[in-house]
Amino acid sequence: MTRWTTAALLTALSLTGLTGLTACSDGDTPSSVASKVASAASRAGDAVSSATAEAGRRFDDIRNGVDAKGDVRLGTPATGSDGRTTVAVTVANSADSAKSFAVEVDFTDGGGKLLDAVVVTVSDVPAGGSGKGTARSTHELSGDVRAKVSRAVRY
Repeated sequence: MTRWTTAALLTALSLTGLTGLTACSDGDTPSSVASKVASAASRAGDAVSSATAEAGRRFDDIRNGVDAKGDVRLGTPATGSDGRTTVAVTVANSADSAKSFAVEVDFTDGGGKLLDAVVVTVSDVPAGGSGKGTARSTHELSGDVRAKVSRAVRY
């Protein structure tokens, strides 16, 4: 089983609450268990697709934005007691007036496979100053979770 498959399976199980599936429990056959797992994995893929679609909609709403990906720094991802992954987001405003930033943070596994995507807004960052926010995954993530800036806009 690949790392992505394992991560997708664990994510799917946590999303749907399907725990303790075994081929010998409660009369389930191996094929019915496999079907349940495949269904759960499909829903996990749907969650990632939904998150990336929402991120796209958020950026579509921004008018007159300037690419600011180079002005964003991320901290080290950490998993909270709720299983959700967070990462500190710091933006630097090089403009001559206060600006807001929209930052898409992609959470990936060690192999670069997308697990989740969120958009963080850091509002009213003063000219020449910096602002902070926190990106929080939309669902529980497990394994070697990494974070990267997919895109960022200053507006």
